[in-house]
Amino acid sequence: MDRRAAISPPLTLTRAAIHPYKFNNARRNKFPKATYRVTNCSEYDESLRRQGDVTIWVSDDVVKNWASPRRKTRGGQSLYSDLAIEISLTLRVVFRLPLRQTQSFMRSIARLMGIDLVVPDFSTLSRRGKRMKIVQNRRDANKPITLIVDSTGLKVRGDKGWHGEKHGIRKARKTWRKLHIRLDPETGDIAATELTTEHVGNETALPDLLADMDVDVNRFLADGAYDGQCVADCLLDKFGSRIEIIIPPPKNAVRGENARRNQHIDTIAEHGRMNW
Repeated sequence: MDRRAAISPPLTLTRAAIHPYKFNNARRNKFPKATYRVTNCSEYDESLRRQGDVTIWVSDDVVKNWASPRRKTRGGQSLYSDLAIEISLTLRVVFRLPLRQTQSFMRSIARLMGIDLVVPDFSTLSRRGKRMKIVQNRRDANKPITLIVDSTGLKVRGDKGWHGEKHGIRKARKTWRKLHIRLDPETGDIAATELTTEHVGNETALPDLLADMDVDVNRFLADGAYDGQCVADCLLDKFGSRIEIIIPPPKNAVRGENARRNQHIDTIAEHGRMNW
């Protein structure tokens, strides 16, 4: 439960309250850490207890597709569908249960909900789980996607353990690496990564990060570190002129030759960064 929801009386949240660190651009880095004064301690304590509440329900579609469809070929007929096995094994992984306890856990859920559901036994879960293929949700190959690109730093630790005991403790190396990530928000998958040294900027690493892409991209999202003409030229050459580039310019940005970036600067100056 959100902590703001436990504060009484209810407050009408504005954009300044929802994004206190981004509303005022001129003093964005000088905002103190947000603090909340709890006035209804009993309700706040109850909200903390509810974080450990386990609420599981079975939809009608799951009950309908629980049994395996009858097949017309020779051989034994399966009693449970792949969906039933997948749900049971998923709960086993989430709650870290052995197979027998997983069977009992699924029985208790069906009993509490009053559903006439036959639960697979532990041997069936073990046997079917080894050869079951989980069908993942795939995006439409012909549909343009939205691409998100970002980077983060990785610290490189010094020599420890066996090397330090054998050769002595040496001065720790003060260096780090930069990991560039390409994300598909529709599937939530990391499409590609690129590891570079700390001297390689985001604009320099972007062409290699997008080199193996064979899908159409209609929107590109990135932070202000990718604001530059080189990034715009790379995206236009790779995906064409129909791509929508959404990169926030810095607060001291000035108009240039890029018409799209100039439009962003004008919109921010007229309506503010949050409305943009």
